[in-house]
Amino acid sequence: MVHTVLPAETAAAAPVGAAPASAPQAWISRFDTPLALTDRGPLAGLRFAAKDNIDAAGLPTTAACAPFAYDPTAHATVVARLLNAGASLVGKTNLDQFACGLNGTRSPYGAVPNAFNAAYVSGGSSSGSAHVVASGEVDFSLGTDTAGSGRVPAGLNNIVGLKPSKGLISARGVVPAAQSVDCVSIFARTVGLAAQVLHAAMGHDALDPFSRKLHMAGAPLPAAFRFGVPTELPFFGDAAAEAAFGQAVTRLRALGGTPVAVDFTPLAQAAALLYESALVAERYAAIRPFFDAHEADVMEPVRGIIASGRAYSAADLVDAQVQLRALGQRAAAMWGDIDVLLVPTAPRTTPSPRCRPIRWRLTATWARTPIL
Repeated sequence: MVHTVLPAETAAAAPVGAAPASAPQAWISRFDTPLALTDRGPLAGLRFAAKDNIDAAGLPTTAACAPFAYDPTAHATVVARLLNAGASLVGKTNLDQFACGLNGTRSPYGAVPNAFNAAYVSGGSSSGSAHVVASGEVDFSLGTDTAGSGRVPAGLNNIVGLKPSKGLISARGVVPAAQSVDCVSIFARTVGLAAQVLHAAMGHDALDPFSRKLHMAGAPLPAAFRFGVPTELPFFGDAAAEAAFGQAVTRLRALGGTPVAVDFTPLAQAAALLYESALVAERYAAIRPFFDAHEADVMEPVRGIIASGRAYSAADLVDAQVQLRALGQRAAAMWGDIDVLLVPTAPRTTPSPRCRPIRWRLTATWARTPIL
């Protein structure tokens, strides 16, 4: 099928201060006519986009690195499931290169602006997928989430970002970031649609080494529930964000929730391990043949992050994996006391060439089982 690809060297960022309904640099490639396999199914009539580290036959997969691009001969499992459920695929979206970043500016195809105000970042790494949902160009989209890439852009663009339990949606046909913890995520404008897409996308895949046979809980939360609030909440001097978080706590109380103070330390330490320990070797291993031959074609700071994975030994990786499992045990104990965890998603930051200022948005992670 004929398609168009946005050249990396000609994709300019939207002017600061503009508030466009859409941003061309949110897309990397699109079908001339949305790809559809059937007009029947639970998702019939809905249009979606896929982050461009997810294979869709007929469009190249670039991971936001043109020299890495290849033409897949088959759809990723999750794309095939959604097409068979009646949805039509519009195209592939921009991302922080190799899904390495949380701000949405690390792409040679252009920095993706916030959908409400181009002076602010979209969040990443699933920047384009969040933008095209927030701007109404598609009904839902696929991202990936290893360390927040499916939730930070959702919070910053005022949409729903659903990170399923690891292994619930197949990651076969997805360029890995850190394969042992990668998840395909879902963006939508409502929780109901995100859940509907999840039901169509989920399912065990024996060809995905990290796929798991999981079952969705059938019972809703009780009228009275417990929600966790971290004992330490740094707002970096942002009084407006602190007040907004307080309002969120008040709303959950009104819905029947009881706040429970929780120690967020094990979750923060687990997140740090993904970039500050031997676990970063997974990012190097994911693209090692390409990276060793074309390191100069990878942009900074992505290049430096991935290259750091070479420095670790096998013993270092084992140590980091044991640390992660130990932190998982501590997190499991936390979930014995709460039904919901309420946390701010992203802090205000200092401007830099690769990261414009961003503001906090608030989100609740609804889960009754440990994530790690």
